[in-house]
Amino acid sequence: MVLNLSVGTIVISLTVLIHTFGLIAITRVMARLVALFRMHGRRSRVVAMISVVMGLFAVMTAEVWLWAGIYRLLGILNDFETALYFSTITFATVGYGDVVPAHGWRILAALEGINGFLLIGWSTAYLVSAGTRVGPFKIGEHF
Repeated sequence: MVLNLSVGTIVISLTVLIHTFGLIAITRVMARLVALFRMHGRRSRVVAMISVVMGLFAVMTAEVWLWAGIYRLLGILNDFETALYFSTITFATVGYGDVVPAHGWRILAALEGINGFLLIGWSTAYLVSAGTRVGPFKIGEHF
């Protein structure tokens, strides 16, 4: 169990770093795209939101791939495709149960589920914030 918690703590820390720097990058890209197109009104808002959603998807994809790589590196799952599938459904807290880790690694998988739940929540908060600051749901116009 100590190994599960240790590995989990390290991977969670890495995903938080990925998420933090990813959100910073998304914010900068969104600002540049809106400035580049010099659009006002709805079009710039759509560009802003598309860049945010695609950026969030890319950031969370990197995090899922990190978890999958750890499962493969530790030999928890037999091949990378299975590890990626398992990581995706675990991170998203879907958990179909058709692929399960070895008994000794269940805690690590549970930590990924908690990690994914928190990071998806953080991403949702960022998306709502972007939508109300520069996106199609500007405060003062719609609320």
